[in-house]
Amino acid sequence: MTTYVLVHGAWHGGWAWERVAPLLTAAGAHVVTPDLAHDRDVGLSDHVDEVVAAVDAVTDPDLVLVGHSYAGLVVRQAADLRPHRVAHLVLVDGWAGPDGASLTDLAPDWFTATVTAAANADGLIAPPAPESFGVTDPDDARWLGERLRTHALRTFTEPTRLTGAVDRIPGTGVHCVPETFPFARFAADLGYRTVPVDGPHDAPLTDPRRIADVLLAVVGREAPTLG
Repeated sequence: MTTYVLVHGAWHGGWAWERVAPLLTAAGAHVVTPDLAHDRDVGLSDHVDEVVAAVDAVTDPDLVLVGHSYAGLVVRQAADLRPHRVAHLVLVDGWAGPDGASLTDLAPDWFTATVTAAANADGLIAPPAPESFGVTDPDDARWLGERLRTHALRTFTEPTRLTGAVDRIPGTGVHCVPETFPFARFAADLGYRTVPVDGPHDAPLTDPRRIADVLLAVVGREAPTLG
């Protein structure tokens, strides 16, 4: 059996995969959706530790580690610590870079300035509106808006720590079209194959079937051609 460890992005929770997970389990997979901490003192390394713990709890030999958006940095560092446990990495519109790079290093200046200015005295950033994630359907926007939560600025500024072990793990970069940030380039620079998917940044919410199909194709060693 294949296990998918699905890691949510900033301002989200494990619930972000609520529409994708049943599609994977219906295909015979096991799914784990860790809920990352969002306290004021949390940093990137804390989230990495949480994902490593989730990986360590899995016994299946075929483990696919998936990170959406900010969690691209999280899953790559977690995989670098457990390269023998991860069969494939998937970034879904995921931030990724070399050792020492933080999200704010990779992001354009306007993004860094915006999130820094939005952080309160505790270093927590209030969630953007659902429309910022490309969610415009009224019902979906309401559902998402009720669940979004604060996110610690420190997770964006703390650099990743990679030994290079993660680079021996095959990877796939799913990038939503039209792109909001250069996610296709981030993945391609790592040597990952890239898969375009039409839809907004929160595609796991708006088009879970397509995201599930890409993830299932990865396990099947097929070349996803969804677009």
